[in-house]
Order: sequence, then structure tokens, then C-alpha cells
Amino acid sequence: MTALDYVQLLIFLTIVLLATPIMGTFMTNVFEGRRTFLSPLLGWLETFAYTVGGVDRREEMTWQTYARHILIFNLVGIVSVFVLQMNQAGLPLNPQGLPNVSWHSALNTAISFVSNTNWQSYSPEDTMSYLTQMLALTVQNFLSAATGIVVAIALIRGFARRSSATIGNFWVDLTRVTLFILLPLSIAFSFVLVAQGVVQTFSPYLNAVGLEGAKQVIALGPAASQISIKMLGTNGGGFFNANSAHPFENPTPLTNFLQMIAIFLIPAGLTYVFGSMVNARRQGWALFSAMFLMFLVGLGLSLVRKYLEGNRGTVTHATSAKGATFTLTLPKA
Repeated sequence: MTALDYVQLLIFLTIVLLATPIMGTFMTNVFEGRRTFLSPLLGWLETFAYTVGGVDRREEMTWQTYARHILIFNLVGIVSVFVLQMNQAGLPLNPQGLPNVSWHSALNTAISFVSNTNWQSYSPEDTMSYLTQMLALTVQNFLSAATGIVVAIALIRGFARRSSATIGNFWVDLTRVTLFILLPLSIAFSFVLVAQGVVQTFSPYLNAVGLEGAKQVIALGPAASQISIKMLGTNGGGFFNANSAHPFENPTPLTNFLQMIAIFLIPAGLTYVFGSMVNARRQGWALFSAMFLMFLVGLGLSLVRKYLEGNRGTVTHATSAKGATFTLTLPKA
């Protein structure tokens, strides 16, 4: 690593440390139902969602009821994502005319995205229409992340309310985390990604001819809007199933840096939420320190391995004129 690499790493760790209490304070206010700077802008939409859904924001749930609503909600999500994939050929926003997804792949994808694991056993640009990418996969990136967060909040309330039989309202928590946390962050992050060159379009795939005359089909699509929530929700895969290693998902050093920050924002902030909601900030920082230490240990081991491999040289397998196979380690250039 160069001196610049160490500086970038220091900046990254500093931003995560400074952002933790800011995100934690904001999320605590959201889940406690307090007024935030987004309340004038989105408060009416929260009220509208409760009215349409028939939800009483003052109603509390026991842990059994809370868990039952989570399971029902996610079961509906699995069915919805499965059905959408099985019928995408006849739906709009499919400029490449992609066929319906096979039932086993559709079921695997539905369960995977609803459970926030995002295992993709397919090539998205050859399998998923734009509508499926947006309405099924991107939506579940929001909802699966939101579900994981509200489960953490319910657990924190369990610690904080030792003598209470209730842990909050699942629908209220789900609405608030989606509307006030995930959605604003994703919108802002998407604009930055688009400005840096991440693809966001409904245009058909681009037919191009290379310098040597070879024809190539370049996949496009509404990628930035999915990448933003993918990173904020700590999901894998992505629009092109490359874990943000694709140039259309992550084209510049700045997007790479910001996407790494996005992965840490909410998990780190939740440690501060824990300390705030149980009225023990030191416990929150202790939890953050334990997580931070494990990250540093893992990072250190990765850097050591990279250093050793970088100095070991290049391993080349060759065959002699008499057919003998041997391994040659070339020194580092």
C-alpha cells in the first residue's frame, strides 16, 4: 500500500466514526416518533400510508404479534416476486423481450431477495426485465433491509422495556424506516451515482462494434436506483450481479469510496440507537467498538495477505520440451 492508500483508509474510518452518532441520533428520533427535519416534507405521506393501510400508529404489539406480521409480510413478498418473474414476458419495460424466468430460478430469487441474502444464480441482463429489476428486486432491497432493521429495533425495545409486554408496531416501524431513512438516503445516493456515470435508463441495450470489428451488446438499465439501496441495505449481487465490480455500477474511485461508506452507515448507526434507546450510551459505544475491532482485524489480515502475495511474485505453470510439468515463481517486477 502507498501513503495515499493509508490516507484514504484513515479518511474512511474517520467518516464512519463521525457518521455513527449522527445517523444514530436521527434513527432514534425516527423510531421514537419524534419530529425530524424530514417531518414537514414526508409527515403527510406517513399519515396517508397509515390511513390507507388501516394502521393505528398508537397501537402496540406483543412480540408474538410482531413476529407473525413479519412472517406474513415476507410471505406475501416471496409470492409477489415469484409471480412477477414468472410473467415478465407479457409485462411492460422489457425492451429486450426477455422470456419468463424458470420457476426454480424465480423461487430461489424470490426467497433470496426477501431474506436479504440476494443470491443471484443467473445473469441479470439476460434474465430480468427492467420491470422485474425495479418492482421485484429493488423493492425487496428496500423491504428486506427495512425488515432487518425493524427486527433490530424490536430487540432493542425488548431490552429497554423490561417490564412491558409490547415492543412497538411492525407496520409503523416498517413505514418509518422506509420513508424517513432508506428512501431519502437512496434518492440522494442515486443522484450522486448518476452524476458519476452509473447507468440509469430505460433505453434498450446498445449494439456496438469494437475496434476489431467484433459485435457486442452492451446491457443498460435503471441500475443506479438499485445500486444505492443495495449498498445501504448491505446486499450483494446487484444489477449486473458483480457486487459493484461492474463499471456501470461502480465507474470511479469516488463511487467505490461512497459505496463502502454506504455499507457502514446504518449498521454503525444502529449501535448508537441501541445505546440511546436503553439509556446507556456507553453500551452502544461498546457494541460499536466490538464491531469496529472485528472489522479492523479482518481488514488487517486481508492487507497482510495482499502484501505477502504481492511480494511473492507471479506463479507460472509451464511444460518442458520433454513433456515435464514444472512451476516457476517469477520475482515481483
